[in-house]
Amino acid sequence: MFGDVRPRDIPGTVRRDITALYHFYLDEERRADLARMGRVRRFVSVPLWVLKSLLLKLTPTRRALLTAALVMALLSTTRFTMGDVILTFDATPWAFLILLFVLALELKDKLLAHDEIAVARQVQLALLPARDPDIAGFATFSHSRPANDVGGDLIDYLDNPAPGVVGVALGDVAGKGLGAALLMAKLQAILHAIAPGCPTLPDLGAHLNRVLFRDGLDNRFATLVYAEVPIGGGPLRILNAGHNPPLVARAGGALETIEPGGLPLGMFADSEYTAGGVDLEPGDLLLLYSDGLVEARNAGGEEFGFDRLRRRAPALRDLPPAQAGRMLLEEVDTFLDGGKPQDDLSIILIRRQS
Repeated sequence: MFGDVRPRDIPGTVRRDITALYHFYLDEERRADLARMGRVRRFVSVPLWVLKSLLLKLTPTRRALLTAALVMALLSTTRFTMGDVILTFDATPWAFLILLFVLALELKDKLLAHDEIAVARQVQLALLPARDPDIAGFATFSHSRPANDVGGDLIDYLDNPAPGVVGVALGDVAGKGLGAALLMAKLQAILHAIAPGCPTLPDLGAHLNRVLFRDGLDNRFATLVYAEVPIGGGPLRILNAGHNPPLVARAGGALETIEPGGLPLGMFADSEYTAGGVDLEPGDLLLLYSDGLVEARNAGGEEFGFDRLRRRAPALRDLPPAQAGRMLLEEVDTFLDGGKPQDDLSIILIRRQS
């Protein structure tokens, strides 16, 4: 039963789980309030607020059962006097049984949901490119990993959406989990449907935005960077709809960014977009990434950050994209030091060949 337990991993796992529980049950407003409190008041407030948040996340019946179990555990042994007879009632075993019952119900729900999400993950993996494309004059590498079982990042390649080009897309849907994954699949389907018929990238951005605004969900939007890579070489045309600025590491040592040409998709019905471009010379590297890279946060609350990425770019530039991408991912893992990622992370590297 405990053959897979490694004692040396327990302390680190417990610390990470405590941190995860703290951020899950206490929202940013609560955490800000705690930061302003004194040590004693904070020591008392944290367990009370966590308990309240936990109870409110349960169904009404389970909330009542857990509350009853807590009360019974606090009462522990109760004595009743009836004349000369003293009756003793120990509520602790009953509290334990009720707690175990609620835990079993929550575990059942989790396992059932896990089976459904496992199927969703298989579907999402099938939507990812099976391999990176062979584009004459360029070498490419892509990687995506969700923070949970499924995620809201999009990586895709489109063959000949316009004559003589390959479309490269990296998107990021607000949020994470199953809801973000479903909206990501919708964005991918829309992109494949309308990209070949759009005369310009600004038209593509406006069309995508209108569809997502019309059919999307409240407070859900998506950022997207979409590049048309010319087969054989030449300037790249880029649409950046509210996404993190792509980074260009020049062979000569210069670093450039490509700023957004419009708002995220689905925020406003009448958003307009402009297209940018970049001419990659032999040895130049273009890096597209989601915010899960620069916003990766370690246990100390420090972010990986764009400045750290800029400092690493010169070392990545001279490597094949696959090796450079894996090196970057390893550096993020080292920075997290075993911590769980808080957001989906995706990267695409495009290097101009000689």
